[in-house]
Amino acid sequence: MSDHNYHADHSGTEVEPAQTKTIWKVFYILAAVTTLEFIIAFAIGAGTLKTAIFVGLTVVKAFYIVGEFMHLKHEVKSLIWAILLPCMFVVWLLIALLMEGDSIFQLR
Repeated sequence: MSDHNYHADHSGTEVEPAQTKTIWKVFYILAAVTTLEFIIAFAIGAGTLKTAIFVGLTVVKAFYIVGEFMHLKHEVKSLIWAILLPCMFVVWLLIALLMEGDSIFQLR
């Protein structure tokens, strides 16, 4: 317990300094993307471009959170694709249904 490469947190367990450095890096990246979202929210008027930017940045943050905090980034590639492909198909299905529903409402 006297090893100087570790420091004790409040619960008494030891945390590697490299892990805390990674957590702070992830925090700063997510804070930067969120700050960019706030700047865009106040700089761009309402519209399709603003919505597309928000959806894109949200997807970027979601992938980064899943990769780092859920450790998917450190898994084998086949597991990553086994999770990612069905998610992409669900997103494609939602977009297709929204576009098709919109075209049906345009006919009436």
